Amino acid sequence: MKNNKLISLQLLAAILLLTPMESRADIYKYEDADGVVHFTDAPTDRRFRVFMRDIQKDRRLRTSFGLGKLARNPEEFEGIISSCSREFGVDKSLVKAVIHAESGYNPNAVSRKGATGLMQLMPSTAQGLKVADSFNPEDNIRGGVRYLRFLLDTFKGDVSLALAAYNAGLTKVAKYGGIPPYEETRNYVSKVLGYQKSYMSN
Repeated sequence: MKNNKLISLQLLAAILLLTPMESRADIYKYEDADGVVHFTDAPTDRRFRVFMRDIQKDRRLRTSFGLGKLARNPEEFEGIISSCSREFGVDKSLVKAVIHAESGYNPNAVSRKGATGLMQLMPSTAQGLKVADSFNPEDNIRGGVRYLRFLLDTFKGDVSLALAAYNAGLTKVAKYGGIPPYEETRNYVSKVLGYQKSYMSN
């Protein structure tokens, strides 16, 4: 096993040395049951975890969007977002803003409360929305946009109330007759609306 790890690390070093700086990406790794360590810059398995970040990519994303650090480039999900936005009639910039606030465009994100994926769907919500795999970007985004459509309809198009419900739950918004007096929820609504404006201008 030690030899396998040594060989894997040597291969990783060779890849990094031979890869031009301008084309580098994040490096992910996972160790399988046999002790073999796998590295990739394009993970296709949820067991992969970030091993080495592309600092230059983070800087490019901050420069392009002016919205802070992102786990992945939003353009990777442009097609899915556009398709789901058209299907459910939800503003594309709002969908992007929610994804940005919820997961920073990390399809493998898991919150302390158990929310998963790009739009951070709770297991019960995902089940109700018939989301087969919350870690699958297409399933997750489609379910999240469908839920946003439901919330927007519930609150007659009031985006702030829909976002408050997305964050704190429908019952809390109903209980207080508006945005709940929670700092987290109020900050969330403000942040998402700010992100939405930034995406609209971009």
